[in-house]
Amino acid sequence: MPSANLDLVRSIYADHERGDFRSTEWAHPEIEYVVVGGPEPGRWTGLAGMAASFRNFLTSWDDFRIEPEEYRALDDERVLVLDCYSGHGKTSGVELGQVRARAASIFHIRDGKVTRLALYWDRERAFADLGLLPEGDSP
Repeated sequence: MPSANLDLVRSIYADHERGDFRSTEWAHPEIEYVVVGGPEPGRWTGLAGMAASFRNFLTSWDDFRIEPEEYRALDDERVLVLDCYSGHGKTSGVELGQVRARAASIFHIRDGKVTRLALYWDRERAFADLGLLPEGDSP
């Protein structure tokens, strides 16, 4: 199952890398969507809640992209993706690439659908929540 889960997550990122966030076919209807840190942290349930939150977030950015750096199957139900965000703020003009928005996403997958998606603006926080060592550290 881990390879099927990795394939699913890679297919989601194929759209996101192009800035296309419209598809939700991959998400369970009652998905739990969590944003940890960043400009608009929170928790939403269901496709409508996830879509409204993300749509609201996107209104502040031009050319926003989520680009994967690494995929890691954590177990039979979870995939960790180390992300980089890019885009620039409509009002502030801040360029996410300049501030090195190195993020992480944790996908919980059951029966071919994402049941929980947690987006972390701070990779180290994601590692801590997962009980993993930060990048570059060894046991």
